Amino acid sequence: MFLSGCTQQTAYNGQLSYILFGVPQGSVLGPVLYSLYTAELAHIVARHGLLCYQYADDPQYYISMTVDDSAFAVDRLAMCQAYMDSRLRLNPTKTQVI
Repeated sequence: MFLSGCTQQTAYNGQLSYILFGVPQGSVLGPVLYSLYTAELAHIVARHGLLCYQYADDPQYYISMTVDDSAFAVDRLAMCQAYMDSRLRLNPTKTQVI
Protein backbone atom coordinates (compact mmCIF):
# COMPACT_ATOMS: atom_id res chain seq x y z
CA MET A 1 0.00 0.00 0.00
CA PHE A 2 1.22 3.47 -0.88
CA LEU A 3 0.84 5.03 2.59
CA SER A 4 1.71 2.06 4.80
CA GLY A 5 4.34 2.69 7.43
CA CYS A 6 3.97 6.50 7.29
CA THR A 7 3.61 8.44 10.51
CA GLN A 8 2.51 11.97 11.35
CA GLN A 9 3.26 14.02 14.40
CA THR A 10 2.52 17.44 15.81
CA ALA A 11 4.54 19.62 18.11
CA TYR A 12 2.88 21.76 20.77
CA ASN A 13 4.75 23.48 23.59
CA GLY A 14 7.81 21.43 22.78
CA GLN A 15 5.97 18.10 23.12
CA LEU A 16 5.62 15.73 20.17
CA SER A 17 2.40 13.77 19.67
CA TYR A 18 1.77 11.14 17.04
CA ILE A 19 -1.40 11.42 14.97
CA LEU A 20 -3.08 8.02 14.87
CA PHE A 21 -6.21 8.89 12.86
CA GLY A 22 -7.37 11.36 10.28
CA VAL A 23 -5.71 13.47 7.65
CA PRO A 24 -3.81 16.67 8.40
CA GLN A 25 -5.73 19.82 7.56
CA GLY A 26 -4.58 21.17 4.20
CA SER A 27 -3.39 17.80 2.97
CA VAL A 28 -3.78 17.26 -0.77
CA LEU A 29 -5.24 13.84 0.04
CA GLY A 30 -7.91 15.27 2.38
CA PRO A 31 -10.66 15.94 -0.18
CA VAL A 32 -10.07 12.64 -2.00
CA LEU A 33 -10.06 10.57 1.19
CA TYR A 34 -13.17 12.35 2.50
CA SER A 35 -15.00 11.62 -0.76
CA LEU A 36 -14.02 7.96 -0.64
CA TYR A 37 -14.92 7.66 3.03
CA THR A 38 -18.38 9.21 2.70
CA ALA A 39 -19.32 8.05 -0.81
CA GLU A 40 -21.82 5.47 0.36
CA LEU A 41 -23.49 7.45 3.17
CA ALA A 42 -26.54 8.28 1.04
CA HIS A 43 -26.97 4.59 0.19
CA ILE A 44 -26.70 3.56 3.85
CA VAL A 45 -29.28 6.17 4.85
CA ALA A 46 -31.66 5.07 2.08
CA ARG A 47 -31.34 1.40 3.15
CA HIS A 48 -32.64 2.43 6.58
CA GLY A 49 -35.67 4.19 5.09
CA LEU A 50 -34.37 7.70 5.71
CA LEU A 51 -33.73 10.66 3.45
CA CYS A 52 -30.40 12.46 3.22
CA TYR A 53 -29.44 16.02 2.45
CA GLN A 54 -25.73 16.78 2.38
CA TYR A 55 -23.87 19.99 1.73
CA ALA A 56 -20.06 19.68 1.90
CA ASP A 57 -19.30 17.98 5.23
CA ASP A 58 -22.71 18.66 6.80
CA PRO A 59 -25.04 15.69 6.23
CA GLN A 60 -28.63 15.78 7.49
CA TYR A 61 -30.75 12.64 7.78
CA TYR A 62 -34.47 12.85 8.20
CA ILE A 63 -37.72 10.95 7.91
CA SER A 64 -41.30 12.15 7.53
CA MET A 65 -43.94 10.50 9.69
CA THR A 66 -47.14 11.00 11.58
CA VAL A 67 -47.12 11.42 15.35
CA ASP A 68 -48.31 7.83 15.69
CA ASP A 69 -45.19 6.59 13.85
CA SER A 70 -42.65 8.59 15.89
CA ALA A 71 -41.35 5.49 17.70
CA PHE A 72 -40.69 3.87 14.32
CA ALA A 73 -38.81 6.97 13.14
CA VAL A 74 -36.63 7.08 16.24
CA ASP A 75 -35.87 3.38 15.82
CA ARG A 76 -34.87 3.90 12.17
CA LEU A 77 -32.60 6.82 13.05
CA ALA A 78 -30.96 4.84 15.87
CA MET A 79 -30.36 1.80 13.65
CA CYS A 80 -28.85 3.93 10.91
CA GLN A 81 -26.62 5.80 13.35
CA ALA A 82 -25.44 2.57 14.98
CA TYR A 83 -24.41 1.26 11.57
CA MET A 84 -22.63 4.49 10.63
CA ASP A 85 -20.76 4.76 13.96
CA SER A 86 -18.46 2.02 12.72
CA ARG A 87 -17.54 4.20 9.72
CA LEU A 88 -17.98 7.84 10.62
CA ARG A 89 -17.92 9.25 14.13
CA LEU A 90 -20.17 12.19 14.78
CA ASN A 91 -19.03 15.21 16.71
CA PRO A 92 -21.51 15.26 19.65
CA THR A 93 -21.09 19.03 20.09
CA LYS A 94 -22.31 19.59 16.52
CA THR A 95 -25.04 16.92 16.38
CA GLN A 96 -28.74 17.59 16.95
CA VAL A 97 -31.85 15.48 16.96
CA ILE A 98 -34.97 17.54 16.41
